[in-house]
Amino acid sequence: MAMMSLKETLIQEIETLPEPRQSDVLAFVRFLKIGLADEQTVERRLVDALARAQAIAQERGITDQDIEDEIRAVRSGRRDR
Repeated sequence: MAMMSLKETLIQEIETLPEPRQSDVLAFVRFLKIGLADEQTVERRLVDALARAQAIAQERGITDQDIEDEIRAVRSGRRDR
């Protein structure tokens, strides 16, 4: 029997995981790739992510004050929602 390549072994191992754990593997791979990207790429990704987060907040009517209140609540150990 031929030896499997590293890529084939990785894919086989990932396929045996439950789907939520497969998502964790994908997130980890993306995290690793960040370290390979140049500074401009990382900065662009951050700007894009912030723009998406701001658009979602606006769509849902979430204000800066709502965010600050939520952060304060979490930091104080309580959540009213």
